[in-house]
This record gives sequence, structure tokens and C-alpha cells, in this order.
Amino acid sequence: MQAIIVQDREAGIGGLTLTDIPYPHAAENDVIVQVHAAGFTPGELEWPGTWADRAGRDRTPSVPGHELSGVVVELGYGTTGLTVGQRVFGLTDWTRNGSLAEYTAVEARNLAPLPADVDHTIAAALPISGLTAWQGLFDHARLTTGQTVLIHGAAGGVGSIGVQLAREVGAWVIGTGRAADRDTALALGVDTFLDLQADKLEEAGEVDVVLDVIGGEILDRSTALVRAGGTLVTIAHPPTIQPEDGRSVFFVVEPDRDRLADLAQRLRDGRLKPIVGAVRPLAEAPAAFAPERRTPGKTIIRVAED
Repeated sequence: MQAIIVQDREAGIGGLTLTDIPYPHAAENDVIVQVHAAGFTPGELEWPGTWADRAGRDRTPSVPGHELSGVVVELGYGTTGLTVGQRVFGLTDWTRNGSLAEYTAVEARNLAPLPADVDHTIAAALPISGLTAWQGLFDHARLTTGQTVLIHGAAGGVGSIGVQLAREVGAWVIGTGRAADRDTALALGVDTFLDLQADKLEEAGEVDVVLDVIGGEILDRSTALVRAGGTLVTIAHPPTIQPEDGRSVFFVVEPDRDRLADLAQRLRDGRLKPIVGAVRPLAEAPAAFAPERRTPGKTIIRVAED
């Protein structure tokens, strides 16, 4: 089968190649998924799990990509909850071969059923962004009706989902981004938009929750905006500065079948719309990783036709 692989850490995106690799093995509690559409994170070539397994052993050549939508074609021993022929979407493990392949092995618990009326391309844009936004806002920050939330990268993958979820719960949403993101963020429902290149972040005032995807100086400056009892949540890196009278949380998204199913239902109801940008074939995946290719929405790799 064909897949995108990496095997030279020093080569960066230049080391991404399309090649033939063996068909995957379904371990206990695994399923084999025929991948129809896949999502990836440009920075994942820097993640330790791309290069080593859980024991720290080199696992190259490895297949990147950790979001997928497809069809179950094989069940591993002891697997329950899914059936052959079922449409599914979800996350692959950080330290196993991922989704930029025609077939991949995934723990069944990392996948949720995908309704027949949800397109694979849309579904593949949801797992990391949707789960990250939900876990950050509600599991970690406990955002509730009437609170104010500052969402960095409001037009990006995580931020755009976060804006929609926060608006639905009845929060006041301040979104940040570049000037070119303003119209998208306002259309998603932000109440106030701040251009991080032209506006002062401090104009946001005090907020109950900060959802950060940027890190660095923006993360540090956001700390001072958290009001007493509030929470700063980030996926960029552990904060170096703590809110004076609040909490800070750094987390890595975790698979959650029930939450994925809930997000899929929101898609069907029209309450949630991931922003999908370019849709490219598997052969063009290496070029899609290029950092200079900043395009609106999430790039999805189309691996197979329905």
C-alpha cells in the first residue's frame, strides 16, 4: 500500500516521501481503517512520537498524520464496539503509524462512528481541533454561560471550533489573529476581534478563560488578563508565568469516543462547521507540510474516494 513516510529527522519536510510500505497488522483491540481522508499538523515532524515509540526506541520509517476518516476493513482480536464496513473517524496514536496512508491500524477506542451524511473530508478536519477546543474550554477551564473567553488564533483549526463552542454555551468571545482573519472570526461569532499585529492585546481587558495555541510572548502577556479565579489553558508549551489569582493548564489532547460522537452530531445539526481549506491528494501531502503554505482553513489529504 502507499503511504507518506519520514525517516530522516534532519531533513525536515524534505524527508517526506510517498512510497510503498507493508499493510498494517491489527493488534489486540485494533481495527484496520481504509483511510478516505486524513488531517495532519505541520509541526508534528518535531514531535518525539513521530520518531520514537513509547519506550523511546527509534520507529522510523514512520507515517505522520493523526486525524482520519474512513471505513473499518478488519478487526483485531478482542475488538468490540465497531464492525467491518462501518464508517469511522478519530485519532491515531501519537507513537504509531498515522493517517497519511491508504490503510492504518488504530485502537478502536480512539474512533467514533461517522454518520452516513457527514463527508469524510469534513470529518477528518474535526478530531484534533474539536477535541482540543472542547477539552480546553470545558474539561480544563470549565467555561460557563456569561463568562468571557479570549481565544487566540480564532480563525485557525482549534480556535474556530473553540469560538463556535463558546458561543453556543453563551460566553462572550474575544478572538485574536491577523488582520486577514478578522472577517472569518466575526463570521464564526466572535464578539470582539483583536489584530495581534496592530491592536494591543491588553485591550481585551480581564477575562475568565484564555485558550492559547500560540505560546511565547502572547502566552506570557495573556497571563495578566486572567481575572481572579480564572484559567489560562494552552497547548503550546507549559506556561512560564502563572496568573496572579488564577490557574494555568498545559495539556495534550486525548482521544474520546463519546465526545467525537457528540461533535459529529453537532456537524449534522449545523451547529459546528470546521473550516476546510485545500483538499489535496496523498501524493501532494509533502508539499502541504511546507511552513510557507499558510492557507485559510485546515488542509485535508484525500486518500480514497467514497
